[in-house]
Amino acid sequence: MSAATSTAAGAVWGRGEQQDFRSRVRGTLLGAAVGDALGSPVDLLAMDEIREAYGAEGLVDLAFGYGRRGAVTHLTQLGLFTVDGLIRAQVRRDTGAWHPPTDLHRAYLRWAATQHDWGPDERRKDDGWLAREEWLYARRDPTRACLMGFGDERMGTLDAPKNPGEVGGEAAARSAPFGLLVGWEPQLVMQLAVECAAQTHGHPVGYLAAGAYAVVVHGLARGESLDAAVQRALALLAARPGHQAVSDGLQRALGAVRQGMPTSGRVEELVGEGSAEGVLSGAVYCALVGEDVRHALCLAVNHGGPSGVTGALTGGLLGASYGETALPPAWLAELEGRPTLLVLADDFAVEMTQGPALHGPAGASPGWIARYPRGV
Repeated sequence: MSAATSTAAGAVWGRGEQQDFRSRVRGTLLGAAVGDALGSPVDLLAMDEIREAYGAEGLVDLAFGYGRRGAVTHLTQLGLFTVDGLIRAQVRRDTGAWHPPTDLHRAYLRWAATQHDWGPDERRKDDGWLAREEWLYARRDPTRACLMGFGDERMGTLDAPKNPGEVGGEAAARSAPFGLLVGWEPQLVMQLAVECAAQTHGHPVGYLAAGAYAVVVHGLARGESLDAAVQRALALLAARPGHQAVSDGLQRALGAVRQGMPTSGRVEELVGEGSAEGVLSGAVYCALVGEDVRHALCLAVNHGGPSGVTGALTGGLLGASYGETALPPAWLAELEGRPTLLVLADDFAVEMTQGPALHGPAGASPGWIARYPRGV
């Protein structure tokens, strides 16, 4: 029985399946964070500026940003709160309350609090453990779209999205965890990612790129090839109004693979103006043509566009494909927040594979509910 069917059937996962799944979850979260940390110091620098600063080959190692090597940005912060929201949604199912976009929105509002509070507020009993991690209270250049989207209590929806003109790739960069819902059908993964992306990125390009990315990660996490996962995303996109730009971007990525040796110029061509369909295209291309994880990530960040987003998307794809052990160990050693990322990844894997043992008809683990409160 595959992992993909075991959760849907409520059956027990085999030990090997659980270990493989946990490695892919860890790989996805760590890979996205490493890509973010690698790319953010050169974000929006022209390629000649990158070469001037880092040498003829461009950036090939972690560089200083925010006072240290391996620092992550708001992209990784929001990705962590995506995972937190998904676990909380599962826990809240026991109460009969089942509306994941609302649980994700609450999680993102907890992130928003980290951007204006000095530190954790012990009085907020429903915050759970992640919002009490002090290192997350660093403000790492959050985009206006994210601050505005989560700037008040109103939740953006597909019918009434926040920032309806926003086409950036930041919503996609926080959407890899949706793809780790391996027991869900791909169209439901896309729907949830799209609905949650519309909370900050209300243009179809912004939210459909997030949905497509989640579906690609979903295929990889279930053991499919990247090409097959992209084909499924294309099939699901075809039914969505406003999909053409995102579909074209994915097709361009597949076509570019056959155009000779990968170069920064080709990545820059795919990324284009740096909107969501471009960075998704660039990330898929880099993951397809990279000789190994390090090469693919360096390719993803050496261009004149949004290097942090492209790196994060590429890292998520590679981590979902190959698991945590494929990631460069020297980069992981310096990655900001790695202990938090690993604990959250393992909690997510345990919840998805053994949730009924933690909360269910037979009772709930007090420790688990303290970590992931059910809230109101």
